[in-house]
Amino acid sequence: MKSEFRQAKFVTSRNIIGILQPGYLPWLGFFEQMLYANIFVIYDDVQYDKHGWRNRNRLKGPDGPVWLTVPVRIKGLNKPKINEVLIDPNQPLWGKKHCATLRQLYSRAPFFKEFYPLLEEVLQYPWERLLELDLKLIEMLAHWLGVDREIILSSKLDCSAADPTQRLVDICRKLDANLFYEGAAGRKYLDLGKFTLAGIEVVFQDYQCRAYPQLHGPFLSHLSAVDLILNCGPQSKDYLCGENVPPFVVQREGFSPAPDQQKFD
Repeated sequence: MKSEFRQAKFVTSRNIIGILQPGYLPWLGFFEQMLYANIFVIYDDVQYDKHGWRNRNRLKGPDGPVWLTVPVRIKGLNKPKINEVLIDPNQPLWGKKHCATLRQLYSRAPFFKEFYPLLEEVLQYPWERLLELDLKLIEMLAHWLGVDREIILSSKLDCSAADPTQRLVDICRKLDANLFYEGAAGRKYLDLGKFTLAGIEVVFQDYQCRAYPQLHGPFLSHLSAVDLILNCGPQSKDYLCGENVPPFVVQREGFSPAPDQQKFD
C-alpha cells in the first residue's frame, strides 16, 4: 500500500511546548502533541488519577475494544503522585498476560513479527515503578512513529506553584515556550488569562484520528498507538497527523487530507 500523505511542517518562529501526564501505551493524540511540540514535558509529579490512562489502554479485538491494565499498588498512599506509584508485586504475571493478548489480537497483523519482540521484552521486564514502564514505552513508540523528542520531567524543573494553571505557566516560562499546545480537556480548568499575561498563546488540541488499515472489521479510533504500528509499520508516521491540523502548522503544497484506505482482515 502506497500512501500519498505528506506530513505538515512547522512554523519555526514558535517555541511550542507540550505538557502531558504519562500514559501506558498511549493513544495517537498523545504522540500528535509530541510531534508538534519542540519542547515536551512529562507531567510526572501531579496526583495519580486512579481511573485514568496512566496504567491502562485499549487494543482492538473482534468484538470491539480490549483493555490492558497494569496492576498498581496505591493502598495506604495519601494522594500519591504519578512518579510514586508502584506496580503491584503481587501480580507479577501481568506482563505475560498483556503479551498473550497482543499475540492473540495481532499475530496476523502485517508488522507483528517486526515490532512485537521488542514490546514483549519491555512488557516482561520486572519494572517496579509505573512511571519507568510508561516512559520506556513512550520513548519506544515515539521512535517507531518517527517522533524522537527529548523528554523533560516536570519533577526536575522546580516549578511548584499551588495553582495548577500558574504551575503550567511557570513551566512554559522556565523553558522559554511561547505557545502551549494543550489537550482538549484543558478547556475545562485552565485560567487563560494567566497565560495571556505571561505572553504565552494556548492552542487546544482537536485531534481526530485518520482512518488506517486495521484487523477485526470497521475502523475503530482512540486505541493505543500499538494498533497503528503493528498494522502499518513504517507507514505509521503518515497517519499520525490528525484530520484537523493545528492553526500554528503550515501545510506543504500537495498535502493530502487522507492516505489511501486499503483494508485487510
